[in-house]
Amino acid sequence: MKVKDGSPEVTPYSVTMGLLMAVLFSAAAAYLGLKVGQVFEAAIPIAIIAVGVTGALGKKEGIGQNVIIQSIGACSGVIVAGAIFTLPAVYILGLDVNFMQMFLSSLLGGFLGILFLIPFRKYFVKEMDGKYPFPEATATTQVLLSGEEGGKSTRTLLLSGLVGGLYDFIVATFGAWSETLSSTVLHVGQVISDKAKVVVKLNTGAAVLGLGYIVGLKYAFIICCGSFLVWFLIIPLLNVLFGAQVLDLMGTGITMTVAEMSPEQIFKEYARHIGIGGIAAAGIIGIIKSSGVIKNAVGLAVGEFSRKKGSAPAETDRAQRDLPMRGVVFGIALTLLAAFAFFAFGGVVESVWQALLALLVVAVIAFLFTTVAANAIAIVGSNPVSGMTIMTLIITALVLVAAGLKGNAGMVAALVIGGVVCTALSMAGGLVTDFKIGYWIGTTPAKQETWKFVGTLVSAATVGAVMLVLNRTYGFTGEGALVAPQANAMAAVIQPMMNDGSAPWLFYGIGALIAVTLTLFKVPALAFCLGMFIPLDLNLPLLVGGAISWYVGSRSKDEALNKARSEKGTLIASGFIAGGALMGVVSAVLRFAGVDLMLTGWNTPLSGGAAPAEMVAIVPFILLCLYMVITSKKVE
Repeated sequence: MKVKDGSPEVTPYSVTMGLLMAVLFSAAAAYLGLKVGQVFEAAIPIAIIAVGVTGALGKKEGIGQNVIIQSIGACSGVIVAGAIFTLPAVYILGLDVNFMQMFLSSLLGGFLGILFLIPFRKYFVKEMDGKYPFPEATATTQVLLSGEEGGKSTRTLLLSGLVGGLYDFIVATFGAWSETLSSTVLHVGQVISDKAKVVVKLNTGAAVLGLGYIVGLKYAFIICCGSFLVWFLIIPLLNVLFGAQVLDLMGTGITMTVAEMSPEQIFKEYARHIGIGGIAAAGIIGIIKSSGVIKNAVGLAVGEFSRKKGSAPAETDRAQRDLPMRGVVFGIALTLLAAFAFFAFGGVVESVWQALLALLVVAVIAFLFTTVAANAIAIVGSNPVSGMTIMTLIITALVLVAAGLKGNAGMVAALVIGGVVCTALSMAGGLVTDFKIGYWIGTTPAKQETWKFVGTLVSAATVGAVMLVLNRTYGFTGEGALVAPQANAMAAVIQPMMNDGSAPWLFYGIGALIAVTLTLFKVPALAFCLGMFIPLDLNLPLLVGGAISWYVGSRSKDEALNKARSEKGTLIASGFIAGGALMGVVSAVLRFAGVDLMLTGWNTPLSGGAAPAEMVAIVPFILLCLYMVITSKKVE
């Protein structure tokens, strides 16, 4: 179903609802992300609410308005991710950051993410249509369409949403079975983990399984190959080569030998940095390979400036009409100018020269890696923004130290600057999803782009205020402090860098070499390197879901039947993602409110063994897979 010309999109109702969603979900996501350590994606829950409210109000032709509600409201999740990954690290390090610094860091980063991605919209959503799975956009689009189409498709989506939502809610709230199944559940598996540092882990969640189905077998297999390389070769090899040594490559105070670490600790401290290096190199390679697209975007901007005002040909197709490129270029220039003023006169750095260097870092990294973030979302539905932000912090620290800014002042500066870049990359990943949803449904891109700025403004203000209140109420250090796992990781990276420490350049170099080699052999390097960075337990269910997708779409000699089964499976997978996302929020809210319904004894490891909840986890997961297979094949 496509939005017809003249159908309502931007209305007082859709804008008001969108801004309300932006405020509510910015506050909720910031609370939960910092208090519980769980960052949830807001787009799908907002789409569900939009469909429900619009339907309850009896609004006709509501799908265009629902897209705008979702697009404005979804600013919340991406702004929160950009902010809470970096800015709380300032408090963790015992330093201080004020509301205006937090607000401007999020606002300017969000604006840059929007402006840098607009010239690439047609490339990602139109020219590459059918080449990337766009799992999150697929699920959100199915939710939005369900409000208009009704019938069997809606029933399938609702039923699978109920199944997936209850499944994930039972896991997260009661712990009836473990969310992660590990080979250490068996005694022999524990021995292998301890001695050889080899472990197999599987997330049993419905939402992740649904993501795998939409990603498909090809990309899921490539992603898992990256995981297999890290977990089954590199981690055991590190134990063999350096087992008796203490490797403190970044000066973070590590005292354990490699042999004393678990496979998970070796991954966190060492191996994942190979993935970071690979992602960075794969991104640069992708930028080089898509230089023609960049050249066309720049050429379009230059062409508009060379024409007289009003003489440029207008885009005749409303569904492909972006904001004028002249306005986009002016917007980038003004945002960068504002960023320079913020760095120079907002207490971020100590001199104009340092502000210029900081601006250069922000402009180059944000521009180059917005396309990487968009590619990652298009392939796997997960934005490796934390990995790219770590790389940004290291580069920023090196530049600032070379410019004479180090110590406490350097740490604050690097984290605020890193917050701008992190938010820009997070916004780019979220925006490409919005663009794809709009492309499939037929809304006007220029309207999405315009109101995305307003949603960003509201979300940035909300997130800054919430973080200020949370710091004063709970704090980020000491007993009862907020968890903030991503910010703690950023603090661990930046502190040694600003105090004459170093970075794991060897691991980054190995990752880069792997990315180059993969490219030479025509293997999608970014997907592979994402697998090296994302934990194994989140990648294996992608492979299971991808295998189910291949199976249900290839069992018949009738291609039409195979296609119908695949489409029904996509509806079921979308329901799993939507239900899991929504009930994940509910479960996290209950935890935040102090409602503890966890079956503690059932989740406590037995003497010398695993917890009963983990022992039985494979059974409900297999039943969930069977439900997906059997239901997908039943096409009426």
